[in-house]
Amino acid sequence: MTSAASAALASAAPASSAVPLLSAADLRARLAAPGELALVDVREEGARARDGHILQSVPLPLSQIELRAGALLPRFGVPVVVSDGGDGALAERAARRLKELGYRDVSILDGGAAGWAAAGGVLYTGSNVLSKAFGEFVEHAYGTPHLPAAEIRARLERGDDLVVLDGRTLEEFEAFSIPGAHAVPNAELPYRVHGLVRSDETLVVVNCAGRTRSIIGAQALINAGIPNPVAALENGTMAWLFEGYELAHGARRPAPAPSGAALEKARETAARLTARFGIRSLDAAGLVRFAAERSSHTLYVLDVRTRAEYEAGHLPGALWAEGGQLVQATDRWIGTRNARIVLVDDADGVRAAITASWLIQLGIGDVYVHALDATSPDLLQGLEQAPVLGATPAVPRVAPDRLKELLDREAVVVLDLDSSLAYERGHVPGAHFAVRARLPQGVEGLPHRPLVLASADGRLAAFAVADLAGAGREVWVLDGGTDAWRAAGLPLETGATRPLHTADDVWRSPYQEAGDRHAAFQRYLDWEIDLIRQIERDDTVSFRVWP
Repeated sequence: MTSAASAALASAAPASSAVPLLSAADLRARLAAPGELALVDVREEGARARDGHILQSVPLPLSQIELRAGALLPRFGVPVVVSDGGDGALAERAARRLKELGYRDVSILDGGAAGWAAAGGVLYTGSNVLSKAFGEFVEHAYGTPHLPAAEIRARLERGDDLVVLDGRTLEEFEAFSIPGAHAVPNAELPYRVHGLVRSDETLVVVNCAGRTRSIIGAQALINAGIPNPVAALENGTMAWLFEGYELAHGARRPAPAPSGAALEKARETAARLTARFGIRSLDAAGLVRFAAERSSHTLYVLDVRTRAEYEAGHLPGALWAEGGQLVQATDRWIGTRNARIVLVDDADGVRAAITASWLIQLGIGDVYVHALDATSPDLLQGLEQAPVLGATPAVPRVAPDRLKELLDREAVVVLDLDSSLAYERGHVPGAHFAVRARLPQGVEGLPHRPLVLASADGRLAAFAVADLAGAGREVWVLDGGTDAWRAAGLPLETGATRPLHTADDVWRSPYQEAGDRHAAFQRYLDWEIDLIRQIERDDTVSFRVWP
């Protein structure tokens, strides 16, 4: 835990036994007000995506509350409204836990998502919906050009003057990509595009797996003022596959950092974006002042550079939020509306400028950019660990080798509390997939042996021991988690082999669904395109069109 988090917890008021209720009408008024507000949905993310949620809510599953609340809600005095599906039981548990962790102003949305809908509010299915709805809004507001997959394929085969730039992450690109495309995560596009085009006449096509990042990436280049013709690949690689075209797998084609004339053009785009969107810069003294005011104003310091740049040296307390992903999945990093958001970049500031321009149009906070002093002796290396709230419980632990011996003798039962996707990729052989927030449900049907809880690194498992206090079992934790089991060279089992609970803890993309993938693609595209009609009915939307 960071020193700031520790100090805030130490000064937190004792939790009250009663958690107040907030009506849907009061929540609507508070969403429209200028003050800070955090609206958290504490259901499992797959259930939230399936059953519908409020657009302005952010996912904070009760199962992971100690691991995710510190980064998502960094100020303990922020007003927090807790929502669930509607019965209130999950929200009550989560609200009490938030108060135990030090949050002082916690209330529960009366009736949860169902109560919001009954009061006339709009509910949305899916994941990262605020960002995806914004993508549809951008296309309609600005008329972002798009081209169908068949036309782009024909132009590539003819050898036309065009480049295809994939705006997803490098990891996603490596999994699959359009043959010949370059990996240029969205915030990198205005920074790196100038070194990839032959001339001002080169057609630039931006693609992603579906729609949002294609639209946002193409419009980013247009907003940045590049002279080239620009278009989004309509419906992304889904459309590519609809046409029967092959994708490449395992390709690595990152765009080089700009230099010379290309770098000068990139700097000019940052200047244009700053002037057009009124982007404000924050110097080192201003950042120190903001940090000193964190008890009264929520502060997010997010480094939007590449992972390699971040790991080479970053500000203490800054979290890595690659710019394109921050716009694509804002609710992963920013849990409080109307907070201060400082985007950290290098001295050129291109990634921060394009990211700031989108956050300003999203209308979610008070946005600034900060140029990192690469010579500062205070920079940290490696990936920053998000703060964990609450002391890690002192629980009995079992080493991987010892657990292997116990499993060979059928002396214990293992519960894996990681995500269902991670479980399917690899888990301790014989382990049952379980959702922490549903424990001890289902345990009574297992063989009556000691339970061993596993999670990625063991932290989540340690917090979950208390959830089994009434199960009448001895409970241990796999020391170091599944990561330690893997590092010890022990075997892993794959697949959804032993689910104790329904695997609705995560939202699964159409690429991860079983069955008819093309049908899944079409359902997804229909859903995404329809978001524009949903937000037209939603008076809580804060998106802005910029002249």
